[in-house]
Amino acid sequence: MSLAAVMSTRQVAAPGRLLMSGNEAVARAVWEAGARVAAAYPGTPSTEMLEQLAGYPDIYSEWSVNEKVSLEVALGASMAGSRSFCAMKHVGMNVASDTLMTMTLTGVVGGLVIAIADDVGLSSSQNEQDSRYWGRFAHVPVLEPADSQEAYDFTLAAFELSERFEVPVILRLTTRICHVKGLVTVGQRSERPVAGFTKDVGRWVMVPSGAGRRLPLMFERERRLRAEAEVSELNVLEAGSDHRVGFVTSGPAYMHVRESFPNAPVFKLGFSFPLPFERLRHFAEHCESLVVVEEVEPLIETELKAQGFQAIGKEILPLSGELSPQVLKPAIARLLGEPVPEHSRARPLAVFPRPPTMCVACPHLGVYYTLSQLRNVTISGDIGCYTLGFGQPWNALDTCISMGASMGMALGLDKGRSDAERHQKIVAVIGDSTFLHMGIQGLLDIVYNRGNVTVLLLDNRAVGMTGGQANPGSGRNIHGREAPRVDFAQLVKALGVREERVHVVNAYELPVLLRTLRHETKIPEPSVIITNQPCVLIKDYHPLKPYTVLEERCTGCGNCIDVGCPAIHVTRRDRVRKTHGREVDLAFVRIESAACTGCGLCLKPCAPDAIVHVDTLAMPIKVVRQAPGT
Repeated sequence: MSLAAVMSTRQVAAPGRLLMSGNEAVARAVWEAGARVAAAYPGTPSTEMLEQLAGYPDIYSEWSVNEKVSLEVALGASMAGSRSFCAMKHVGMNVASDTLMTMTLTGVVGGLVIAIADDVGLSSSQNEQDSRYWGRFAHVPVLEPADSQEAYDFTLAAFELSERFEVPVILRLTTRICHVKGLVTVGQRSERPVAGFTKDVGRWVMVPSGAGRRLPLMFERERRLRAEAEVSELNVLEAGSDHRVGFVTSGPAYMHVRESFPNAPVFKLGFSFPLPFERLRHFAEHCESLVVVEEVEPLIETELKAQGFQAIGKEILPLSGELSPQVLKPAIARLLGEPVPEHSRARPLAVFPRPPTMCVACPHLGVYYTLSQLRNVTISGDIGCYTLGFGQPWNALDTCISMGASMGMALGLDKGRSDAERHQKIVAVIGDSTFLHMGIQGLLDIVYNRGNVTVLLLDNRAVGMTGGQANPGSGRNIHGREAPRVDFAQLVKALGVREERVHVVNAYELPVLLRTLRHETKIPEPSVIITNQPCVLIKDYHPLKPYTVLEERCTGCGNCIDVGCPAIHVTRRDRVRKTHGREVDLAFVRIESAACTGCGLCLKPCAPDAIVHVDTLAMPIKVVRQAPGT
């Protein structure tokens, strides 16, 4: 059954208790709140919110080309009077902030909730920024759930708050909330009337004169929001019998505090900006020491200290990572002058190293194998599966900063090169979704400013890094239905790359890819090489007959290992002295034929022709049992 068919036939679970991740709980609440429009760009750990919403009826959902566009779609729906929702990971708000910083002046009509998922602990991100700053910067309220049930409850509350104060509301999540499951009590959808768009240029056209008139309204709104925080039921004071330390905390850090110190008084901030200073002051009066536990920046701590609180925070707690009991207990023990718990001193067990790698037959494998064969080249990288090209065995990526940055940085590397580097080749690597997200402008800048850059545009028809989601280059939408597909060759030509400098190459044809790269990097003008094989994890990919290694032919040359395919395993190593006296390391291999998809990348570098197709008769037979009468 196609994804579209699955979506169209999906049944919404009835009200009751469901086992849900935080992402699933947020999606359920968005649907129940009567939202009519939801938009996002996929990014771990936020991705599943839109994937789940796409399965609910009565709501329009889309993968937008980037986070800024997704927020603008949500804002437009809100202007029309509909409740709307937007989701992104923390770095996505950097892209969307231009819109956020003005919509805080216009305000909203239909409730608008922005879920921002922070990656505390850096499980899949290039930085660990704290999205609570955006509440302060944009003067909008921030809600912080601590588990899946609160993710659901706070989302419903956020819509109500948004409409009551005509303000977008940030729902700040973290990886632990997004991906950990718990029981959630859910309800049913409540339909909301839609008033439609009311023209008001003084509000919706943000020229300087209009923005100036809206500024006092924004500050007055923040004053009212602070008063609301003082009485909000989302902020909870939990009494405790041990008053030596009282904790102020929010989000999943609350769970760590409660687990570590069950007898301590805790002020749990669910409505964490604006802060309820008066309630916090009353709480602090009943504690000998006040410790702020927050992930990751000292925002609350700094604001409390500015108000005269004698608060302790990052003096004893780390500035990065999760504040687990293993971190909290020894820190508080030292604060109280107590012995550090013995179990906190023990070092964690060493885990067998598992460096990240690409999938078997990934079309990027051949690209990086080819790049590793080039000499005198600087490779500007980007965000995606292909970021893994920096590691072994390829070592073929030199930079990686943010989405789309490979293009601008490549131009800077070209224009800023030293005289000694005048013959250095500059290559920029970028994926299809990342190119559409933020790379188009960079390529346009390269063309406009006559950069000597060769661009490798890796089109695998998916947002592979976050699970194979659709994008405008995949030919289908979030529901799996057919959609217009971008022709990348025509697009880059439209940006000004000359036709003879645009090449579409099969990523598995290593000789052609190497020949094209060598030729284009010698041409002192912008070139674009587009690889056009699909991600091996999406339905567009069709595996072929797998390969195996003939042991009697394998000479241990190890060339196939350099491709980096995880289906190739070293069975033994040896070291021999050649007739000319030089010692050579040998690596004899086998191919895990059950994992091999027959892409053939390992054939090209195999010197002794020891890799052959698995005999069809020798392959395992799968028996498919059919029901009687079918």
